[in-house]
Amino acid sequence: MNEHLRDRILRKLETLSDERGYQVLDYVEFLESRYAERQTPNATAFTRFTEAIEDKLRAGKVSASAIAETVGFMNRAANVLNSAVETGKNMANDLVNTSRTGSTGSQPSSPQPPPSTPNSASSPAHDTKDPGGPGEKL
Repeated sequence: MNEHLRDRILRKLETLSDERGYQVLDYVEFLESRYAERQTPNATAFTRFTEAIEDKLRAGKVSASAIAETVGFMNRAANVLNSAVETGKNMANDLVNTSRTGSTGSQPSSPQPPPSTPNSASSPAHDTKDPGGPGEKL
């Protein structure tokens, strides 16, 4: 679909209520099943899960506003999880790169403390030497 047509359709969709938006979605999915010239791009596991929940809620005749709130919450949760996955991948890549650098004989740079260490904590609780002990400050 060309960009001009896509933008025009989006402008028209923005004027519709959620109820009508779901009717349009049903129609688009019908058209896709009959006339799609290429496959839909693969969605992430989180997106597929959210869409499955959304479809179940719609089948259960839940109001469009309740569905929108639920899906919005799930999308925010998926964004947090995606960020966590991306951070994990970056940390794993850094670890691999550091181990490769260390195994080739060159000196790896000294590691920086993670943000949650006592040196960089934003709370005065980092001054506590014995957490839970008699010297703990509350």
